[in-house]
Amino acid sequence: MGIQKRKKRNISEVLVSDEIFKDANKGLRASEQSLREVFGTTDKLLVAEKVLQNGELQLTAQQRHEMLEKMRKQIVNYIARNCVDPKTNLPHPPTRIELALEQVRFGVNLNKSVEEQALEAIKALRTILPLKTSIATLEVKVPANFRKAYNLISQLGSLKSTNWLPDGSFTVTLEIPGGMKAEVIEKLNSLTKGQAEIKELAQKGGQN
Repeated sequence: MGIQKRKKRNISEVLVSDEIFKDANKGLRASEQSLREVFGTTDKLLVAEKVLQNGELQLTAQQRHEMLEKMRKQIVNYIARNCVDPKTNLPHPPTRIELALEQVRFGVNLNKSVEEQALEAIKALRTILPLKTSIATLEVKVPANFRKAYNLISQLGSLKSTNWLPDGSFTVTLEIPGGMKAEVIEKLNSLTKGQAEIKELAQKGGQN
């Protein structure tokens, strides 16, 4: 991922809204003409970046609270998707992760990315919560009558291989975060009406 894309992703993570307001309290949106005249672009993420770098960002207590809560949920979701309980190889429920974050008094920082803070949070949580990063490898065989779902299926994880068979069916190998295994299997069954053959080849764990 390029530097520009990372910047846009990080900025979007802390935005309460994807709209640029002339007066946020009154809900008055800035026109594209105004954005072009003032910032030289109508790209809202670029405008937000310029405001953050050069402007004075006026946040109410409520807006800041909403931004912090949004980022906290993203951090919790990242941990739930990428980590599992080493005893069960199952993800911890988000509520358990939230309570553990409160217990270790983890503070959210709006100036850091979700991924960076999630990795910091994982280190802090390991003092009270058994956690390990995990990657599962799934082999999925899909009947020929669902071949049109190939693009959707191949995007459910990191596609490692595809094998098209003479009868029109296909097999894919996907790597996914261990905490997403149940979610991905549910989506596969939904896309194939339960007719896909799903086999877990491996589940690799990182640091406990």
